[in-house]
Amino acid sequence: MADNAPPVLLIPAMAGNQMLLRAYLDRIGYQGPVGPTLECLRQIHLRQVLSIPYENIDVQLGVPVDGDIERIFEKVVVRRRGGWCYELNALLGWALSEIGFDVMRASAGVLRDQRGDTALGNHLILLVRLNQTYLVDEGLGDGIREPIPLMAGTYRQGPLTFRLAKTGDGYWRFHSHSFGYPPTFDFRDEYADEPLLAARCAALQKAPESTFVQNLICQIMALEAVTCLTGRVLRVKSTDGVSKRLVDSPDELAEALDRVFGIRDVEVRRLWPKVVARHDFLFGDKQADQIEVAGM
Repeated sequence: MADNAPPVLLIPAMAGNQMLLRAYLDRIGYQGPVGPTLECLRQIHLRQVLSIPYENIDVQLGVPVDGDIERIFEKVVVRRRGGWCYELNALLGWALSEIGFDVMRASAGVLRDQRGDTALGNHLILLVRLNQTYLVDEGLGDGIREPIPLMAGTYRQGPLTFRLAKTGDGYWRFHSHSFGYPPTFDFRDEYADEPLLAARCAALQKAPESTFVQNLICQIMALEAVTCLTGRVLRVKSTDGVSKRLVDSPDELAEALDRVFGIRDVEVRRLWPKVVARHDFLFGDKQADQIEVAGM
């Protein structure tokens, strides 16, 4: 991990507040020992990915999203929503720092192997240093369930296999499991370019070509599977294959958000017309078994 660099960004009102840390731990259902150990890191990482959904509902509704930790805490912990990488990894980074971990935010580029350096900053990850450095990432939608060492190699978590490799130009490349999306992201072992992250976070909320602008995305990981709501298409993906069904009304959407993702605090009826319009544009009147969803 790089040295002589600024610490993780913290909001003074949030720093050292044990009541807020306890509220976060309650949100993810963690009841174990709290301290800067590998087992604590592993369990908190696992509990967050199983408890907090990846979702872009605010982007779909035109609600601005940024990296302000107080806003993120209120949204994810108090209102029990989810978020995307700029929120979920920011929240995790704050919590780990409060516990006493040595945490570094790092800029990453999803699909940099296809898109080049223009992808850099479209993903926020964390690097945590214990006896060695670990890759920590809650913001991919369907990624690692537990931290993995920052070492080239293959890492198996249940039936899922992940891989880290060095590229020829000095980056690390993360390879997701066999049905994971996105399949890759690149990063360096160095502190994040915070202005770049902020700029990319803003652009991904506004650019017409942004997947997050175009599509409603909600995902929640399980140990061996991931459940994805992409517009009206609700899928469960695992090593056994994919099951799909369509959400057919605002009430069904509200029920799916609540039952599957634990999300209640959203304006579903304002969201629904955009979801329907995008679905009709992509798929027309196809039945669920005729639809192939590319990407998330």
